[in-house]
Order: sequence, then structure tokens, then C-alpha cells
Amino acid sequence: MYDVVLLIERNLTLLDAEQVTGLHHDIDDSVTYHVLLPMEELSGRLHTSMGSMLDPGGPGASAPVDPEMVQRVNEDARAQVEAGLARSVALLTSTGHEVHGTLVTDDPIDALTRHVTEVGAAEAIVLTEPHTVAEFFHLDWTSRARRQLDVPVLHLLEHETFEEQGRGGGEGSSGL
Repeated sequence: MYDVVLLIERNLTLLDAEQVTGLHHDIDDSVTYHVLLPMEELSGRLHTSMGSMLDPGGPGASAPVDPEMVQRVNEDARAQVEAGLARSVALLTSTGHEVHGTLVTDDPIDALTRHVTEVGAAEAIVLTEPHTVAEFFHLDWTSRARRQLDVPVLHLLEHETFEEQGRGGGEGSSGL
């Protein structure tokens, strides 16, 4: 069995699924994909946002935020991320492969590293939108993963063909 751990930033599209699985057509063994989709914990951001909107006291002051509202927002966000993960798993499964999905609530690279080790993955793929500044300073997920893993780590840009990624013609960075 050839295991691939796929860390995604957003839900996969059919193009993403076809491109990822297309990378492994020549592998004689069965390929299993392990999809990791991080969920950001929203309560801190919500508290900051609501506090600055509601408090006339100015910067630095914060208004109390209803804990039940924060819990509802987090539950709604979790449900949306879980639904997106299920759709992504279904897309990859439709290509004829075994696929497992995991919702990540801790640091994405820690989860990736842990998962690669647990399943004995042969490679990791990080699929994100372009993050030019983070990539420049090597703070992006791919750079961090390459420093921690002893398997090949491939970075793909989501929602772009390989041709668009190669020439920088889509949303991705041209490297200039």
C-alpha cells in the first residue's frame, strides 16, 4: 500500500482531486489518501472582532461576548468544515481510491507530521492557495513540513492546473 497524506487549506475541487490522483497513476501498489483539513478555533477572533465593534471605549477595550454565541459560531464553523471535508473525501473516493478524512484542530503541520508517521506515508502533499510573503520567508505550511518530515513534500496550488502553476498564469505566484 502507498499512503499519501494530503493537507488541504480549503475544500477540494474536482480539478484538485484529479490532479492529485493523477500524480500516482504509475504506482503499482494501491494508493490510499489521508486528507487533513484544519479548522481554525474562532472564539479568540470572534471575541476581538465583537469587542472592537461593540465597545465605544476605543482600542484596547473589549466588550463581553456571550459564551453561548461563541459556542454556536464554533459549532457552525465546525459543521461547515466537516461538510467540506466530507465533500473532499467523496471527490477523491470517486477517482477509485481509498480515502480517509480527518478534521484538524491543532497546528496543521504538527498534525501532518503526526499523521505521516502514524500511517507510514510515502509522501505528503500540501494543497493551498498562494501565500507569497509566507513562502518568501519559508513560514508557509510546505516549508515548515519539509523541515520536519523525512518524506517528499509536494506543494500544489489549489484550483489551478499544473500548467497554470508552472507558468504563473493563474492566481499563483510567478516567482517574480
